[in-house]
Amino acid sequence: MAINRGIMRAATIFIGGLTMMLGAACLQQAPPDLVQLVEDVDRQLIAARSAEYAPEEYTRFVRQWVALRERLRADDDVVGWPWEDNPFQTDLQALHEEGMRVLALATKRQDDTRRDATTRIARLERKLHRFTNRVDELSSRLTLGERSVETDLLLKQARSFLDQGHVAQAVRTSQQADERMTSQMAKLNVELSRYADAQQVSRWRTQVQRTVEWSKQHRAAAIAVVKADRQLILYKNGRAAASYPVRLGYNGMQEKRYQDDGATPEGVYVVTRKRDRGQTDFYRAFLLDYPNAEDQRRFHQARRAGAIPAKARIGGNIEIHGEATRRLQETLGCVMLGNRDMDALFRDVEAGTPVTIVGAVDLRNAVAVVLAQLDKADDDAEDEARNLDETQAVADNEMAKQS
Repeated sequence: MAINRGIMRAATIFIGGLTMMLGAACLQQAPPDLVQLVEDVDRQLIAARSAEYAPEEYTRFVRQWVALRERLRADDDVVGWPWEDNPFQTDLQALHEEGMRVLALATKRQDDTRRDATTRIARLERKLHRFTNRVDELSSRLTLGERSVETDLLLKQARSFLDQGHVAQAVRTSQQADERMTSQMAKLNVELSRYADAQQVSRWRTQVQRTVEWSKQHRAAAIAVVKADRQLILYKNGRAAASYPVRLGYNGMQEKRYQDDGATPEGVYVVTRKRDRGQTDFYRAFLLDYPNAEDQRRFHQARRAGAIPAKARIGGNIEIHGEATRRLQETLGCVMLGNRDMDALFRDVEAGTPVTIVGAVDLRNAVAVVLAQLDKADDDAEDEARNLDETQAVADNEMAKQS
């Protein structure tokens, strides 16, 4: 009996030791460190917006990861021997490598998209700046209504999205801004196409020539105002005796259609009254016979066609006048001169002096040039815009000296 108990004790010790040895030698099927690596790359893929920048590749990764996790859960209690192949280890390593490739692809595409968006928004900002300057030169901001403000706000919003890392939203918003700007350019082209119309420019030139002929025949003063050049020319005896820079209404390049539209009228008028100091709010002034019969015909025609507001009035009290204050830089549709120029003109002009106001007398006028610029490629437009800015700055300085 004593021998049997010894054998039993020895067997128990052997089996226990063998069990401990086997337990120490067996491995889990899913190495925790590999599982952790795949979970980490999954989180990085989410952070890199892989679903947005590499949707097909990311979807394929997710499907593989979901399937592998199902297998891991199903085989959670299974252990293997160290000398056996571990399919989970192989699959996890392969999935990790796949995840890293998708991450690299998503990151590259995001960087490319961000770089393209940055270039696109910067180009649109330059384009809007140039466009706004051109619109101001044309005194046509009112023509565009609130759309010019909308474009500016959309572009600022796109820049904000980009700075916050919301590249896709930045791209979408910048596209909206671009569409608004394109629409505005088309509107300007329609509204101001008269300045690039050879027949219309020829008619304007004829009107000015008739005014010059009148001056020659009557050996008297006559005035021509060319809106595109922002110039008032005084003729005496059929010769140009002086020219003065002028400011127009805040929508001055437009043809005046009704009261408060900010446009300066076009047509053949006469001075009906001289207003000296104390008789006008604008230093000195010449009152014109606007609206004349032709203005009234156009007004009523436009109202019947629904081209102007139904309650619009034709207005009046259009003058050639001086400056009220230094702060007042625009008129409501009149023609404004510097006060020194107004003094000089006041000596030569009397009631009855003809005044012809036209858009342009040269087909290559400032408005037509600006309109052509709007359709040019960025680089060309920027070069020409820079030249025009310098020219305009010289003209503004000259006018400031004379005022």
